[in-house]
Amino acid sequence: MRAVLQRVLRASVTVDGVPTGAIEGGLLVYLGIAPADGDAEVEWFARKVSEMRIFAGIGDREGQMDRSVVEAGGAVLVVSQFTLYADTRKGRRPAFTDASPPEVAAPLIGRCMEALRARGLRVEGGRFGAHMLVDAVNDGPVTILLDSEEMHRPRRG
Repeated sequence: MRAVLQRVLRASVTVDGVPTGAIEGGLLVYLGIAPADGDAEVEWFARKVSEMRIFAGIGDREGQMDRSVVEAGGAVLVVSQFTLYADTRKGRRPAFTDASPPEVAAPLIGRCMEALRARGLRVEGGRFGAHMLVDAVNDGPVTILLDSEEMHRPRRG
């Protein structure tokens, strides 16, 4: 599972001119699913997204990235993004064979969204498999890359 988290002041997604999701303040998350992803990756993703301290603190901690999206009262907009698994090693056209097929990825993205809701977050989304127009106002900018392969690596220090 790979995700790109962007801290945003606002973000929205539209399909065929119809809004499918919008947030005011929080995280825009582009999410890609690998064939081996399952329950462990869903839980890892939900924990990382909901607990990562990338929002400004308040009071004495103002200006420091000291709060999570939950603590900041933010929301999450999830956009499916199989292109996070692009293989660009050969030629000029990326291959996407490392991405999970739609019949596997769509339910897992739904489970990721439900896992975030279970952690108290308001979650909006795009439409899986559709051509989407995403509009965002980045805050910072703060952009974080997550890869579930990190689950299997030892921690440093």
